[in-house]
Formats: sequence, structure tokens, C-alpha cells
Amino acid sequence: MISAHWPFSPSKVPFFYGWVIWGISTLGILFSIPGQTMGLAVFTDSFIEVLGLTRTELSLAYLFGTLASSLFLARAGRWYDLFGGRIMISIASLVLSIMILYISFVDSISDAMGGSTLISFCLILIGYFGVRFFGQGILTSCSRNVLLVWFIKKRGLVTGIRNVFVSLGFSMAPLLLASLISLFSWKVALWILAVTGGLGFSLLALVFIRDNPESCGLRPDGINLESLQETSSEVPSQTLRQVKYSPIFWIYSLSLSMHAMFGTAIVFHIVAIFEEAGKGRSEALSYFIPAAIFSTISNLLASWVADKITLKPILVIMLLAFCFGSWGFINLNSSWGFWLLALGFGIGGGLWGVISNLAYIRFFGPKHLGEISGFSTSITVFASAIGPAAFSLGFDFFGSYNAAAKICLAFLFLLLVVAIFLNQREGGQLAST
Repeated sequence: MISAHWPFSPSKVPFFYGWVIWGISTLGILFSIPGQTMGLAVFTDSFIEVLGLTRTELSLAYLFGTLASSLFLARAGRWYDLFGGRIMISIASLVLSIMILYISFVDSISDAMGGSTLISFCLILIGYFGVRFFGQGILTSCSRNVLLVWFIKKRGLVTGIRNVFVSLGFSMAPLLLASLISLFSWKVALWILAVTGGLGFSLLALVFIRDNPESCGLRPDGINLESLQETSSEVPSQTLRQVKYSPIFWIYSLSLSMHAMFGTAIVFHIVAIFEEAGKGRSEALSYFIPAAIFSTISNLLASWVADKITLKPILVIMLLAFCFGSWGFINLNSSWGFWLLALGFGIGGGLWGVISNLAYIRFFGPKHLGEISGFSTSITVFASAIGPAAFSLGFDFFGSYNAAAKICLAFLFLLLVVAIFLNQREGGQLAST
């Protein structure tokens, strides 16, 4: 293991080192964009053109690659518990860079192997698996978790501030990547991502990340031991095996997964969805701006409030917002549909960020956080894989994306009802009514 005092000791820094971890954690999630749907979606048309695949075929490659990645994420969570965030984030970033470079050459590799549809399909599937597993999966999860142990009293606030920057970065990413593609090419855009967000960040993480404050002779929140004992609200840690029998785990995981499935489908097919509603590409891309504004505001407010209240009302409001957003999606051809979609998924997405950060450590403790969050992430990634393919197949069979949206709305409403009546006692005691 790498010494916590290499290449410098965090205890010598003239301010609480947790804020350095906050910065690296934020960058880690942002640099996972090549493995996130909003990052990949910008390249969809380019991949279709150079690989000779249909939109449905590319969606299925995305589906199978993402599904495959989800199968290994729980194990990756165990690696986090075993090796720590410093090593895992550095390795994930480095391998993500390699996978991005691989995707940039996938058309050339396909041509060299005969250029058949099956070959192109398999090659891009491998690429999707790599960037999803190491980007959306490991890098995102580890970057999120490494910050949580550095703060207790201010955990909600610091994750909320981080989420503001992440939300803004994610919302701007499609436009920035589209600009890079326009200025250079889709290949060059991928090379830039590989060098900066992959290799560059891997070195940055190795130098600056520390797994926990105790290894550096520090305490969470930068307070002394006596204050920590008085203010800590950590709960007894539970194992993944125990958590799997918890109704609270499943209501939170399924709620997070529904947004992953629905939201991913929207982002992946954003241009086609808006074209179906009689709107152009520019209007489709403009959706991200108001959604990001609503997401930022709701996330910051909920993060501040979350340090003072239980998570149940935040969960209920999140699901209610997604229901309204789904109704806006179904009525996107109306002028109010656009704003209801942006408002619902914007507010819901902001609250999603709060819950995804705080739920598992608050209910189940920090000791097995990597494994528990890894298992939850595997479910979320699995759902995000289904979304684009389900909406694409729904369009092929029914001639509209609304059929899949209506099914999602029904599931969201069911989750909302369960969330309202589920007794959620934080502190690790699980019960349902």
C-alpha cells in the first residue's frame, strides 16, 4: 500500500485536507463523463456512420456492454473496501483512458477485420463495456465514496456543493463535446478526453487522494476526537448480505435505478425524442440548460436540509418530481411539456444526487460502503443499460417513444406509494409498515 504521507503529509496542509479530497472527488466524477450516457450519446451518430450500424443495433451494443459491466461492479466495490479509493481511482482512470483510445480506433480495427456488421457490433460492445465499467461504474462510485469518510457533520452540505459542480459539468458536457467534434473530429475529441480525463487525472489522484483522515493523523470534519465523539451520527455497519434483506435498500436502489433507466434513455435518444415531438436538434440540446438549473438548485437546498432531516421526504419528493417529468415527456409536443420535463427531471435529478450519496452510509454505516454501494451501482448501471434499448425497441414496435415512457411512469408511481408508507428509521434499524 502507498503511504498516506507520500509524497507529502496532509497533516502539514494549513487547512483541513478534506477539502482537497472534495476537489479530487468532484474531478473524478466529472472525468467519468466518457463513461456516462451524456458523454457517449454525443458520439452516437458518429459511431453509426463509421461502423455502419443502425441506431437500434448501436443501442443493443450499449445495452449488452453496460449489462456486462454491471455484473462486476459489486466485486469492484469489494476492491474499494480492500485497496481504498486512492489506488482504485488511479487505476480506473488509467484504464478508462486506454478504453477511450480503443474506441477512437474501433472503426479502423473493424475495417482491418473485414468490417462486417457483426464485427463492428462486437468491437463497439467491448468499448462500451470498458468505459461503462471503469467510467460510470468504478470511477464514479469510488470518487463518490472517498469523500464520505472525510466528513460526518457536514456530509450532506459538502456532497451537495460537489453535486452542483457535477451537475453543471454534466449538463455542459454534451455541448462542449459537440463543439470539440465540430472543431476537430470525433476521434480527436476522444483523444483529448483520454489524455486529460484519463491519464492526467490518474496521476492527480495518485498524488493527492488519501483513503481516510485517520491514516493521515486527522479526524473527519477537521475536528478533535472529543468533538467527533459528541457529534458523530455514524451507525453500526452492516454487511451486504444483511442489507440485501432490507426493504429500505431496495426502495432506494430501485428508485435510483428508475431514474438511471429513464434518464439515460432520454439523454441517449434526446435528438430523436425531440424530433418525434416536432422539435429540432438545437431545442433538444437546449433541454440540458434549464434541467441543470433546476437540478442545481434542488440539489443544493436538499443537501443543506439533509444534514438536519431524514431522507424519506427527499425520496418522496424525488419520485413525485420524476412522475411529473414523465408526464411532460409524454406531452412533449405541447409547449408546457418541455418545461414540465425539464422541471421534473431537473429537480428529481438534483435530489437523486443527494440520495445516491447519503442513503447507504446513513442507513448501513461506512465499513462495507464500497461493497454495498457497488452492488447498488450494479443495479443502477443495469437499469441504465436497459433504458436506451427499451425506448429504441418501443419506438420500433409502437412508432413512438411514449409507450416506454408510460410504463416508466407506472413504475415510478408504484415506487412513490411504497416510499410514502415505508417506515424508514435511520440509524440502521430497518422496518416497514
